[in-house]
Amino acid sequence: MSIQPDTWIRKMAVEHRMIEPFIDGQVSGGTISYGLSSYGYDMRVDRVFKIFMPSEKAVVDPKNFDRECFVDFEGDVCEIPANSFALAKSVEYFRIPRDILTICLGKSTYARCGIIVNVTPFEPEWEGFATLEISNTTPLPALIYAGEGIAQVVFFRASEECSFSYADKKGKYQKQMDITLPLL
Repeated sequence: MSIQPDTWIRKMAVEHRMIEPFIDGQVSGGTISYGLSSYGYDMRVDRVFKIFMPSEKAVVDPKNFDRECFVDFEGDVCEIPANSFALAKSVEYFRIPRDILTICLGKSTYARCGIIVNVTPFEPEWEGFATLEISNTTPLPALIYAGEGIAQVVFFRASEECSFSYADKKGKYQKQMDITLPLL
């Protein structure tokens, strides 16, 4: 496997719609940076969030997730309660080639504030808006800024194509358009 550089990411985004909308270069200056970087793409977080607000009797069960534990929020700044998390989605829609696997890592600006961004790998031929899990590990409320950078996507090219892609297996999170809660 090899990490793909900015020239490859740009070509794939422009010619094959791998990332839409695509920002060619880094946007910063008063914002948490986003757009094309040397060996990755800094995706943005959208304005729609599901904030985790559990009841005292709630249990987090990925096989039977209680949707009532979330409060919907839409706005430019989302406040995540202390020791809680929110789900969000990327601004960008991704179409991953068959010979590519991505790893997504949270932006250092948020990490330095005790905010962890968890995004699972984008598998070969997965496409959709990414569902993001944003954890506030601090004992204080934390702010997340919509329309700004949240995580970097790094693209790994395999030495040969896989025999069975995410699209082939008709993955349950394929072509997701909204924040997607756990599916079984």
